[in-house]
Amino acid sequence: GGAHDTPRARARLCVPGRCVQQQPTMAAKTACAPCISAARPRGRAAPLTRRSRAAVVTAATDNAAAQTVPSGLVKEGDRIPDGIELKYFDREGNLQTVTTTELFAGRRVVLFAVPGAFTPTCSLKHIPGFVDSAAEMQERGVDDIACVSVNDAFVMQAWGKAVDPSGRVLMLADGSARLARALGVQLDLSEQGLGVRSRRYAMLVDDGKVTALRLEEGGAFTISGADDIMAAL
Repeated sequence: GGAHDTPRARARLCVPGRCVQQQPTMAAKTACAPCISAARPRGRAAPLTRRSRAAVVTAATDNAAAQTVPSGLVKEGDRIPDGIELKYFDREGNLQTVTTTELFAGRRVVLFAVPGAFTPTCSLKHIPGFVDSAAEMQERGVDDIACVSVNDAFVMQAWGKAVDPSGRVLMLADGSARLARALGVQLDLSEQGLGVRSRRYAMLVDDGKVTALRLEEGGAFTISGADDIMAAL
């Protein structure tokens, strides 16, 4: 029961310069903060904080000098690189773009990655734990739970409907493996006909900083489950 089982439909998001919430917008590819906040279901924070886009961008700029972009393999204490675009479909079926800056700035996010949508371990073992634990994670101060994979947004949308029909987990597409490469977790499965994918991991990100990381060897599933992240909350 609860808000997660009967999420309200998302409103149509604004476009740059034309805001449905009558808020000033910037010349950017994504909606403004109030519109995203209004469009997301109850029980889960929006990809932006309640601050305006201008405040988010300003904060990111102020922190740029101190930001440590992962050199090689990501580790605890690193900051997630800013400005990497990820795709997802909202509840109305509209394709949206969110940057890592918008997703993580000023927020506490659980992010877990899988090598591929619809694969047995990912579908039957990895994602179900996060779906089941989403409400408790939010009670412990997590703003969003997101799953990312090197798949296109259409595949992630279909997979989300199959494994998480209530929409508790945000299904993010890293279609060109830009986030995976930036974190140093790219996994070459070309010999298996799968191209470049991501290693399996789960991390807790506080205001853009990786405060807990459970990184698997390749696609193994031993330390990156929901229980492992819950222990870090």
